Amino acid sequence: MRKQIAAANWKMNLTLQQGEQLLDDILSKPHSLKDNQEAIFAIPAPYLSMAQSKLRNKEHVFVAAQNCYSKKSGAYTGEISVDMLSSLGVQYVVLGHSERREYFNESNSFLADKVNICLENNISPIFCCGEPLDIREANTQNEYVGKQLKESLYHLTEAQIRKIVIAYEPIWAIGTGKTATSEQAQEMHAFIRKNIELVYGASTANSISILYGGSVKAANAVEIFSQTDVDGGLVGGASLIADEFVAIINALK
Repeated sequence: MRKQIAAANWKMNLTLQQGEQLLDDILSKPHSLKDNQEAIFAIPAPYLSMAQSKLRNKEHVFVAAQNCYSKKSGAYTGEISVDMLSSLGVQYVVLGHSERREYFNESNSFLADKVNICLENNISPIFCCGEPLDIREANTQNEYVGKQLKESLYHLTEAQIRKIVIAYEPIWAIGTGKTATSEQAQEMHAFIRKNIELVYGASTANSISILYGGSVKAANAVEIFSQTDVDGGLVGGASLIADEFVAIINALK
């Protein structure tokens, strides 16, 4: 069975003290993670050491960075290297989030370089893909997302791509007042899996976890996660509320 993952993306939120309290609150609430389930916390870089210390001995719980740079080291002031992340024991990093693509102009080829350096250092990328509103309205979302996958991931070997977690973000349904249905989520997840299958085969495609990143909340998590090709969620705002995120963890298949 594929890994079922509840991934929290704190984005640029919370002070150190607030982050510590949130983790304590989540850990104190009833939740269970089966052998095929994981909870991942993608938190701001200054708090990675704190989170690693707090979560190190928790079963099926991991810390992720929200970003890294494409070079191993050097004169790149303000950037974070994979060596830095590895030295903290970080095992996941979010790459290609729609906000990074939009605000920081991260291209598919640049993200391919980031994917490469992460895998070379045994850090698993949570690779984000998804289409904006104009693409969805033109009904060209499959071509758009397919291009993201092709240009950032399809140079990888079969063994390498099996280490990737994919997160699909329907950008058009986040903060726009429009709503993506669970059926629309399943439709795109199935497309992504089929697209991978055409390149790497069914066995590999069926081994890769594909998370949904479209405003997952406690109220809709069970319905969304029940879809055949949805393997959990990359959760934004709801991950900042302990009761909400614990309910999302408990909604995993």
